[in-house]
Amino acid sequence: MTQSVEEFINYLAVERGLANNTLLAYRRDLKKYSAYLAKKNIKDIKMIRREHVTDFMYDQKKKGLSSTSICRGLAAIKMFHRFLVRERFLDQDPTHLVDTPQIWKKIPSVLSSSEVEAMINAAKGKGWQPVRDKAILELFYASGMRVSELLHLKVDDINLELGYVRCMGKGSKERIIPVGRRACEAVGKYCQTARKRLAKDKTVNFLFLSRLGKMISRQSIWKIIKNCAQKAHIKTEIKPHTLRHSFATHLLERGADLRSVQEMLGHSDISTTQIYTHVDKERLKTIHKQFHPRG
Repeated sequence: MTQSVEEFINYLAVERGLANNTLLAYRRDLKKYSAYLAKKNIKDIKMIRREHVTDFMYDQKKKGLSSTSICRGLAAIKMFHRFLVRERFLDQDPTHLVDTPQIWKKIPSVLSSSEVEAMINAAKGKGWQPVRDKAILELFYASGMRVSELLHLKVDDINLELGYVRCMGKGSKERIIPVGRRACEAVGKYCQTARKRLAKDKTVNFLFLSRLGKMISRQSIWKIIKNCAQKAHIKTEIKPHTLRHSFATHLLERGADLRSVQEMLGHSDISTTQIYTHVDKERLKTIHKQFHPRG
C-alpha cells in the first residue's frame, strides 16, 4: 500500500504538475486511509472493497471531521484507485459507486470597496515596511492572486509600464492578469525604495522580500492583512483569501463577465467561479432587507 501511494504521489507531481501543498494534502489523506485499512488487516490493495471505503468515511465522520474534509479525502481516494486501475495494478475500481456526501458550499466572506480602501490606507508610516505592505495589499487586491502565487512572484513577472502581472498557478499553469494604476504605482515605489534596501543578496529575484532579504513567507503576508484590517477597524471576518474573494466579487458586481473573472482567478472549472455570483445575490438580499420598507 505504501509503495502504491508513493507511486501515485509521484505521478501527481511529475505528470499532473500539482502544487506541493496539494501533494501534501493528498499524502495526508491517503496516509489516514492506509492506516485505517491496516487496522482492518487489509494488507493488499486487491483486497479493498467498496464497503471498506464507505466504512472509512463513516469512521472519519465519527472522529468529528467536517463534510468538506471527508469529501476532500474521498476525492483523493477516488483518484488513487483510478490511478491503480489505469496502471493495471487493479482490475476494478472499488470507489466507482461510492457517492460523494452532499455539502453546502460556504459563501466566502468579502469586504466592501470602502473597507478595502481603508485597509490599504492603513499601511502607512515611516520606513520600508509600510511601503512594502501597501504594495502587497494593492497588488493582491488588483490581481486576485492566491497567497502562494503572490509570495512566489519574481521581479520580472510584473510589467509596470503595460500594467500586467504574470503568475504561475495550480498545476504550473501560467496566466496573465491586468493590474491597475494604483497597484503599479505602489509596486514601483516599493521596488525603487524598500526593495533596494531589503535585497541584501542581489541574486534573490523574488518581488516581495522579508526584512532578512529573502522571499516573504505566507505567515508574514497573513500578518500584514490582519494588522491592516485591525488598524482600519474592519469587523468582517478576515481570512488569507479575503482580498482574492473581494476582487472577484467586486468585478462581478460591476458587470464583469464570469469567463473573464474565471481566467483572472485561474480557476480550471467555471463552477468554482460561480460561487461569487451567489455572494452578489446574498449582498442584494441584505441590501433589500435593510432598506426596503417591508423588508
